Amino acid sequence: MLEQLINITDSQGIKILAAEVFLDGVTEVLNADERLPVYSVTKSVTSAAFALACDDGLVSPEMPLAQFLDGEADFPKALAQMPFERFLTMTAGKYPFRPEGDNWLKNICSLDTDYTDTDYHYSNIPAYLVGAALENAVGGELMKYLDERLFSKLGISGLTYKKSPEGHFYGATGMEISAHELALLGRLFLQNGVWDGVPIISESAVKRAVSAHVSTGSGDSYGYFFRNAGTHFSMVGKWGQRCIICPNKRLAVAYLSHEPENSDKLYRLVRSVIQ
Repeated sequence: MLEQLINITDSQGIKILAAEVFLDGVTEVLNADERLPVYSVTKSVTSAAFALACDDGLVSPEMPLAQFLDGEADFPKALAQMPFERFLTMTAGKYPFRPEGDNWLKNICSLDTDYTDTDYHYSNIPAYLVGAALENAVGGELMKYLDERLFSKLGISGLTYKKSPEGHFYGATGMEISAHELALLGRLFLQNGVWDGVPIISESAVKRAVSAHVSTGSGDSYGYFFRNAGTHFSMVGKWGQRCIICPNKRLAVAYLSHEPENSDKLYRLVRSVIQ
């Protein structure tokens, strides 16, 4: 399958830099060990952290996110009462694309945001808030928690990531991951959170994360920082970084590219090969 994928993308002038295909227990690879920026795939990693924290009894989708950030900023009442789920599904109001300034929490709290708006609005701000709140929920750096609870069990270590000016994990973007490591994460979700016969994330938390919660208005749906297209769900970066997971085909396809103008076309080509 990987050879067919490379042939069809090359014929369209689109370059896949690295890829790994896991199909019914068989793996194919292309430059799969080089770590590259994955942009908003980071959001799906934050989703995994939230799932783990739910399993550990530290948070729940219904809990107000701001209660884990008390004292760090002056939250408007409506924002202070908003549950994690609305941030995870990008239905927490219409924000600018990213936070600004030297203190992102204070910047976000100063925005003139309609918190009654429950439509889907894509932004880095909700994922940042989830990551910051989770750090306080787990009682330390979120990457340390992820290393202990997730990455070490998959054989992943030393990942590059970014923090906010005030020192919180930037849960929206900033990570560098190899195609192999991205495929491992995809396989974990393909297997409903089980790795080598041992549950890492509960099946209920996996299902909640990857299921469709709200329409994006662009032909697919959104879960908890995962995109859901019915037959498959995905972890998605902005310029052609993606892991597509197809449970019915027992398939996970991870690919990394740098295609600012052709990322959607690349996705369509990969889907055509999968179909």
